[in-house]
Amino acid sequence: MSWIDRRRRLPALVATAALAALCAPAGAGEARTVAVPVPKQVQTQPAPAPAAQTQPPTATTPAAAPLPPLAPEQLGDTMMAHQRYQAAIEAYKKGPHDSATLWNKMGIAYQMMLNLDEARRCYERSLKLDQKDAVVLNNLGTIYDSLKEYPSAERMYRKALKYDPKSALIYKNLGTNLLTQHKYKKGWEYYKQALTYDPDVFGKSTSPRVENPASVEDRGAMNYYMAKGCIRAGMKDQAIEYLRMALNEGFTSPKKIMADSEFAGLRGIPAFEQLMASQSAQ
Repeated sequence: MSWIDRRRRLPALVATAALAALCAPAGAGEARTVAVPVPKQVQTQPAPAPAAQTQPPTATTPAAAPLPPLAPEQLGDTMMAHQRYQAAIEAYKKGPHDSATLWNKMGIAYQMMLNLDEARRCYERSLKLDQKDAVVLNNLGTIYDSLKEYPSAERMYRKALKYDPKSALIYKNLGTNLLTQHKYKKGWEYYKQALTYDPDVFGKSTSPRVENPASVEDRGAMNYYMAKGCIRAGMKDQAIEYLRMALNEGFTSPKKIMADSEFAGLRGIPAFEQLMASQSAQ
């Protein structure tokens, strides 16, 4: 799956099952993250005051003035937070059409609805307004990944890194893309780079993910290298689960795993030993 970058003024989305933690394996291989804007304060109604004796407003106790209606972007952000993506799109359409951020948000909403054509159109419109936006370049890369246009996705991620060279999220997405292209060593190098900038990058689940269309063999490779990433992040239980999937998908073998020094720290753990014994017996 692909991770979308949602930075710049969008409240935290509570996406569907695609939001499961990256190092809480779901059996579908690694994901690319969609970049989403950073949370922005959303106007809300004030909390009710404690119960008290009711009395009519006076000159000394004026009634609270009603809050003004939300602006289109704020309303769209609220709808996104409640997973009401079509309603969010309709709200964003009423906002300024010269806002690169607004087009990016609209693209995310379409992408969460699996409407890739409209999502790509929105991301491309956003890039026309701001060609150096690493967030949108990353998100467009996830579209190409979903369409299995892997070289185009790789090009988007590399271009995004030019403008945000320390983004762990983009390094992770690029690493997954390279693994899909069977460039295993290069993909692993980018995973390690992602860990350098954010040791918790494999454990974060705050951004929505889109499904990875890779083959079973490719998912096996992703799970194998995700296991390595989780080991480096100190997530041994998750690493064992990724290894289990990599074995089931036929990418690796107990002999190869035992020979890989990256997994030396798993030896002696009952779940790992049981996994190796059961696979060796097959």
